[in-house]
Amino acid sequence: MVLKSINPYTLQTEAEYTTFSKVQIDQALILAQKAYLDWRQTSFSKRRDLLLQVAQLLRSKKDELARLITTEMGKVLTESHAEIEKCANHCQYFATHSETFLQDVTVQTKAHRSLISFEPIGAVLAIMPWNYPFWQVFRYLAPTLMAGNVSLLKHAPNVIGCGIAIEKLLHEAGFPIGAFQHLILNTNDIEQIIQADIVRGVTLTGSESAGSSVATLAGKHIKKSVLELGGSDPFIVLKDADTAKAAHVAVQSRFLNAGQACICAKRFIVVTEVFDDFIQAFQKEMQSYKQGDPLNPHIKVGPMARIDLAQKLKSQLDHSVAKGARILVGGEVSQCAFTPTLVDRILPEMVIFQEETFGPLAAILRVNHPQEAIYIANQSRYGLAASLWTNDIEQAYHLARKIEAGNVFVNSLAYSDSKLPFGGIKKSGFGRELSDYGQKEFTNIKTIVIEEA
Repeated sequence: MVLKSINPYTLQTEAEYTTFSKVQIDQALILAQKAYLDWRQTSFSKRRDLLLQVAQLLRSKKDELARLITTEMGKVLTESHAEIEKCANHCQYFATHSETFLQDVTVQTKAHRSLISFEPIGAVLAIMPWNYPFWQVFRYLAPTLMAGNVSLLKHAPNVIGCGIAIEKLLHEAGFPIGAFQHLILNTNDIEQIIQADIVRGVTLTGSESAGSSVATLAGKHIKKSVLELGGSDPFIVLKDADTAKAAHVAVQSRFLNAGQACICAKRFIVVTEVFDDFIQAFQKEMQSYKQGDPLNPHIKVGPMARIDLAQKLKSQLDHSVAKGARILVGGEVSQCAFTPTLVDRILPEMVIFQEETFGPLAAILRVNHPQEAIYIANQSRYGLAASLWTNDIEQAYHLARKIEAGNVFVNSLAYSDSKLPFGGIKKSGFGRELSDYGQKEFTNIKTIVIEEA
């Protein structure tokens, strides 16, 4: 099977790639087994030096790699540069802190000595999406390699070039052959890999349906899985919020990466007292978010990554408008270009409330008080992230604990940080990435009890 890399702005085919044969997959699994036996024995200092070299290469090749991201999936070039820089910082963080995160923990018991160790388990299969084609990979890869595991990557079909580039970076940095392998796969090949003895865990970032399918296979073969799936993140604005600042961040959050991020704010829930002010400020901010050529430094919103994605979003919009939603700004679609769109008169039974809207579409709802805002925010099958805006910090602390999400940000854009655990609840998945919590997901948390002879 041939996979094509198609530039979403020009619709030109940039490259074609042939998927791996069964024989090639078997060879990759054998190589992973061999590499793991050696890699797990390496010192933290050795792993640290190699990962720091990756960070250096990411920065030295930033222009080249950023252009590759933009060409393959349409992200504006400034955001592509920021993605590469974030990957470099992430590599530095786990290179520096992993030895501390994974050191033995002594526990006082009646035994002579009791401790918990965190040991590598084998190969981790990663199934990664196209929307952040470098960050999503390095987010799991840096802690995985530093823990002494090896990894196999199945990247999204439209960003195969990014997967190849990442593998080349690690080889250039000095990582041993087989420590990280990028496999060009059909979806039907995934079970062959999951069932292999060397594969001890599966991590997936993607859609709810993809997560369900992969978790089913992982469960069938008794392999641990971590899933970071969709989101319909609420952005709650209370009456004492700084509405101008909130609107500025709201627009940034919704239209970052052309709205194609699980952690983008999608449902804007605003109390009546500031509803009109917020909408006015939101529309004013939107004026600077022009859509066009993602290589143009003056453009803030590029095309969506594929035509089918733009068509799906248009269908969600049309269904909601038919139920009474009103388009205030935007709503035009041409091939991959979906103009930044603002919609109000939203009801919880509408498609753009119930489903994840993966593109530049903002839906605004009016509520009467904070308790109603929290209730509406929680009326979602998803629970990835949320943003809450108020000047009453004490109230924010209590309300944040009532929001059903894996991440809550007060007076801030929702974002991922290497230092903090990241993940969701409900249909947004399970398990955590990032921080020491995420790094330990794919380790053998081993109890060792020693008694006197």
